[in-house]
This record gives sequence, C-alpha cells and structure tokens, in this order.
Amino acid sequence: MKVFTTDKIRNVVLLGHGGSGKTSLAEAMAYLAGVTNRMGRVENGNTISDCDKAEIKMKISLKTSIIPIPWEDYKINILDTPGNFDFIGETEEAASVADAAIIVISGKTGIETGTKRAWELCEKKKLPRMFFVTDMDDDNASYREIVQNLQEMYGRRIAPFHLPIRENGQFVGYVNVIQQKAKRWNDKGTVDKFDVPDYSLENLSICRDVLMEAVAETSEEFMERFFDGDEFSDDEIRQALRVGVFDGSIVPVLMGSNTQARGMYTLMADVVKYFPAPDRCKCAGINTVNNEVFEADYDFSKPKSAYIFKTIADPYIGKYSLIKVNSGVLKSEDVLYNYHRDVDEKLGKLYVICGGKVEEVKELHAGDIGALAKMSASLTTDTLSTRKNPVTYLRAAISKPYVYRQYKAKNKGDEDKISQALSKIMMEDLTVKSVNDSENHQTLLYGISGQHLEYIQSVLLDKYKVEIELLRPRIAFKETIRKKSDTEYKYKKQSGGHGQYGHVKITMEPSGDMDTPYVFEQTVVGGAVPKNYFPAVEKGVAESVKCGPLAKYPVTGVKVLLYDGSYHSVDSSELAFKVATEQAFKKGFMDAKPVLLEPIAAIRIVVPTQYTGDVMGDLNKRRAKVMGMDMIDEEYQEILADIPYMELYEYDTKLYSLTRGSGLFSYEFSGYEQAPDDVAKKEIENNKD
Repeated sequence: MKVFTTDKIRNVVLLGHGGSGKTSLAEAMAYLAGVTNRMGRVENGNTISDCDKAEIKMKISLKTSIIPIPWEDYKINILDTPGNFDFIGETEEAASVADAAIIVISGKTGIETGTKRAWELCEKKKLPRMFFVTDMDDDNASYREIVQNLQEMYGRRIAPFHLPIRENGQFVGYVNVIQQKAKRWNDKGTVDKFDVPDYSLENLSICRDVLMEAVAETSEEFMERFFDGDEFSDDEIRQALRVGVFDGSIVPVLMGSNTQARGMYTLMADVVKYFPAPDRCKCAGINTVNNEVFEADYDFSKPKSAYIFKTIADPYIGKYSLIKVNSGVLKSEDVLYNYHRDVDEKLGKLYVICGGKVEEVKELHAGDIGALAKMSASLTTDTLSTRKNPVTYLRAAISKPYVYRQYKAKNKGDEDKISQALSKIMMEDLTVKSVNDSENHQTLLYGISGQHLEYIQSVLLDKYKVEIELLRPRIAFKETIRKKSDTEYKYKKQSGGHGQYGHVKITMEPSGDMDTPYVFEQTVVGGAVPKNYFPAVEKGVAESVKCGPLAKYPVTGVKVLLYDGSYHSVDSSELAFKVATEQAFKKGFMDAKPVLLEPIAAIRIVVPTQYTGDVMGDLNKRRAKVMGMDMIDEEYQEILADIPYMELYEYDTKLYSLTRGSGLFSYEFSGYEQAPDDVAKKEIENNKD
C-alpha cells in the first residue's frame, strides 16, 4: 500500500448495536474501493473483518478489525468494532484512536441499546459522527421513523442528508437533501439524475428546513441571512456542514443497502468531505523530562511519537502492536523509547493491517494507523517516542471487569500452559484479569460478563489447546467473635527421651478492629511462661486465624491475651507452646459466640427509568439495602445499594434480562456484616470435614 500524508487520512470507527450491519458495511466499502474483488458475507464467514475462527463460527465480530480503504487520493482507516457489550474493551480501544465515528443502525430493527451506547461513547470522546441506516432494501425498513426517533432523542443536531426512493417496493435511489436532486442507481453502478418524486417533496421540504436551521446556527452571519429569507449556496452549505460536523453540532444521517453496495459511494465521499483529517484534531502528551505539555497534534514535522492502542498476540501469526502515529514520520529501523518500560524498541518493518492480513509500508505519517511486529516489552496503552523527547500520552480508559468465576485446569499438569495462554489473552484483551486469591485458595478469572468468560474458556481450548472449568467462586467470608472467653490448654507428650510440654491460659475477646486479624498481648507474671516462648505463642495465634474453627474462613477482629501457663525446664519447646496455643484458640473461639461475616459491596446501577421498579424488586430478593436513587437525566436512573457479594453471582445476566441489555453496574468493596443465620448455617455445613 502506498504512503499517505496526514491531510489525506481519515480514521473512522464503526459503532452500533450487534447485528446492525457494521461488518457488512465495511465489506461493501472495501469492495467498491477495489480492496477486494468479491464482496464477502457474514453468514458465509468470508468477510475481511471477521477473520478469526471464533468470529466465523459465531457469525459476530469479537475483535476490532482495521480495514484501510484507498478512496481517490485518500485513505479511510475503518475500525470495525464488535457490537456486543461483552467486548466493549475492543470498542474503547478503537475509539481512542478514531477521529470520527459512523454509528450504524439497521433499518429493520431501528434504534437499539447499542445505538445509544455508541452515541454516549462519541459524546464522551467528543467524536464527530454520522448515522448510517443499513438494510434499506428490506420492505420493513423505516428510514423516516428512525430519523424522527433520532431527532426526538438528540434534537436539532440530527440532519438527514438523504431520503430513500422506492419504486414497486424496491430500493432504487435517493434524494440528496443538499442538492435537492433525485438519483437512481443504474446497472453500471453509477447514478442517473431525475426529478424528485412528488411523494418525496413534503419530506424533502421538512428535512431541508432542518438542515438549513443547522447551517444557520454555525455563524451569526448565516443566522441573520436565514431569518432574512436568503438562500445558501451549495458551497456555503457544505462549508457550514464541515464546521458543524467537526464540532458535533450537526450529525448527518445517511442510508443505503450493504448487500447491494448502494449508498457507499456517497458515504465515503461524505467521510472525506465532512470528517476531519488528523491534523485538524488535537493531541497532547507530557514531556517526561520537564513535565511540560507536548502538543503533538499529528504534526509530521515534530519529534516522532506513537501510541499503542491494541495488541494482537496470536499463537499462529505472532505479536503485533497496533499504533497510531501522533507526531513525526515513522520509518523502518527507527529506534523509539518506551518511557513506561524504560526500554528502547527497534521498530524493524512497518505494516498496515487489513483484517487478518499484513502489508509492509515504507513509512507511516502522523495521524496514520499501522502495526509493529515483535515489540519486546511494549504493551497496549504504552507510548513510543524519542529519547531526546520522551513523551507519554494519557492511557485510554478501558472498562473494568466486575464479573468473575473460579477456574481450574481440567487436566493435571496444564496449569503452566493455562497461565501462559491467559497472559497472551490478557495482553490482547484488557477487560480480562486473572487473580490469585490465596486467602480463599482459588484462582479467579474476571471479565465483562459470564458470556465473555465462557468465550475466554473456548479460546483457551480452541487456540491454546488447554481446558479450564469455570466454577462458582468461593466467597471471602470471615469469622469473628461477639463475647469474651477464658480457656487453657496443656500440650503434653512423652515418647522416650525428651518430651513436649506447653501450657497456656488465654482470654479472647473482640478487638474492635475489624481490619486486623488479631491483636496479641501478654500479662504473664512470675515467669509462668518464659519470655522466649512468647513469640511461639503469637505464632500459634497467627496460624490459627488463617483458618477459623467455625467454617474454615480467615478470622478477624480478635484480641488474644496470654495471662498464665506453665512450662517444663527440659520438655518445653517453641513447638509445644505453638501447638498448645492453637488448641486453646480453637476452644476459646468456639466459646466466645463465634459468627460468620460476609463481604458487602457498594453497587452502582444505571438503568433506564422504565426498568427501575423491576431492578429494585430483584435487589430486594438479593438482600440488598438501597442507599439512594438519583436521576442522571430524563432517561436514566442511578441506584446505589449495599449488596452481599454472594448475591452478585450471575447478576450481570439478570440485569441484562431485566433491562434488555441497557443496564450497567459497577461495585467496590464496602466492608463486612454479620451473615444471616440461614446463610451462616449453610456455609458452616458445607465446610465441615
């Protein structure tokens, strides 16, 4: 592929609900641009984007794919993202390097949860955007209804550029609202101009008025002319639209048919016309030497720097670091410095990736997206720059995983292979975490949802040939006491020669500090227990609190006082006093009204207002205490509650079901509370020897 300069590049992310047509849209664009000589289909498993075996099998996008599309003298870097929320990390990575977005809506299904989330992501990232309505060849497609719904949701920013034309139930052409001209597709793949049909005139007038109002609001001069009844020229309209689309005050709506490859010419032309080149966008980092702001702004004349937004760590094709060049011009064999890892990285060859294929290029200009092979230490969200101008860019915010399961190797001896495979998966997907919970003797796998974790399980089997079981995690209960006890234990053992003797008298009571497992004190007088055995007694306490006598959970909030005992001048030893203490601890603990404590999470749930009642009802069933409710806006409600960790199991699935996929939740550890009798009884019973 030839080299493109910054002003000729457009970086566009495709967003939208799963199944809305993002991948088939990218496929049609690539076909019309000559990237491929045949148009693949998702159902046939032969699209450029969905090249992973799992994607072909499941017929959905699971990873972000990059498709560089040469269009006239320009290059449009299309970032095709998954619509399924389970893979939101992929979408967030792509959005972090995009300069604009196309939100794809199916004309058949209309606005869905993923549409709204795409809009919210664009708002958060301040991305210029446009809507593209697909499936216009379907009889059930309703472009007019979609535009009306968008205008109700987002106001006068929504500006339809086109209106569909149907003849005898067939999608045959469109009306260009700016030009007020009708165009019909012909057999050559081009269009024939003709007069706007009478039945489209009313809609054209409405859409034209909306568009002119949006144009008028781009400047005071245009506003005055609008109120004076002046007509704007096509050039003035387009110039105003460029300004409006760039600052987000105008959001165009276009439409077409992916399967018939209709509407893509105008889409790509409008992408070039109205979306910004990288050099019109701001990009700043921090110079790590002087802590001053480095305004990269995708300027090819400034020192080289790049941001790694994604990593591919495939067992077959190897490791690739996907980058966006933030300044300068990268060339083969450049040596760049990674401030985060404090290493120099020799770039070697430069590549552009098109779906699952890589192609070598001589250089990458500021604003372009490419790939580097075999970076030794660099990881996703790292920055590469020169040693003379060491820069770091703000790391992209990637969603935190809250759903977890315990996992175990199905086959003994696979633990190391699983660990290595998971490290590669976590390198690719920042929403996957593996955590060693040593306190509860389990390893935990975190992801966005239960379905996401099952997908990781399938990747381990299919790609890395190792198998894991996903199990309900062991909850981190704790044990404590509610009253004081007084106990003693004498450990005496004689088996010829030196024996063992250790005798302790201790009291146990609540310490009042629930963050500390135990407090140890001694008030021994008269040398009943020699000082040199005090450490052994405390060691016995330290060992005992690791696995409590009630249900084998860690102990917390206990004060142990050694006040008396006895020893033998020959047979006493540190081991004897340690064992005596452990036995005394068990007896004293069970005499001090032991209770089980369960961990509590402070949960934040955001749901559309119409689902609030259902979500509240479910929270009550899960023993949650609602702490507050707030309206975020006219559409969404925030619910704050305290909920036991054991009730969070499969909550993602339930919330998805209750809110049709529109609810979100996050939580953090809040503290411990005494578990209800029925819960405690069940746990104690389950953990008996």
